[in-house]
Amino acid sequence: MDAKLVNPFVNAVEAVLPQMGFPAPTRKSLNVKQKNVEGLGVSVIVGFTKQLRGNVVYNMDEETAKFIASKMMMGMPIAEFDAMAQSAISQMSNMLTPTAATNLAGLSLEVDISTPSLSIGQGFQMKISDGPYLTVAMDVEGHLLEVDIAVEQQ
Repeated sequence: MDAKLVNPFVNAVEAVLPQMGFPAPTRKSLNVKQKNVEGLGVSVIVGFTKQLRGNVVYNMDEETAKFIASKMMMGMPIAEFDAMAQSAISQMSNMLTPTAATNLAGLSLEVDISTPSLSIGQGFQMKISDGPYLTVAMDVEGHLLEVDIAVEQQ
């Protein structure tokens, strides 16, 4: 995978989350993984087509998802990951992904994005690539948000 295709996604997280009231997230690690993403508890997968093909997954445990949803809902306590909290996480992906697409357009890449799909559960496998993909672990106020990036330029 071309490293220039990773930065638009990471930059989207670094730009959008502070607009939502979070301090700037920091990159914790970068890892190469193979084919399948293991769900950490709450995962949102989004597909890309046109000049860029593949998937991105925003992957986090349920506590992180509740923390992010609470912050997005002005500090409202989230006791369980219910429909409202799920909607908030889906909305987060609806903010991150178009920002990444705009960043990709800055690289002269035309992309279309799919509707995000939210999955709940820990330990399940999602195939996002036929080969290697990159996982960027981001620290969001002490909470881990993994951005799994499996895209290729066409």
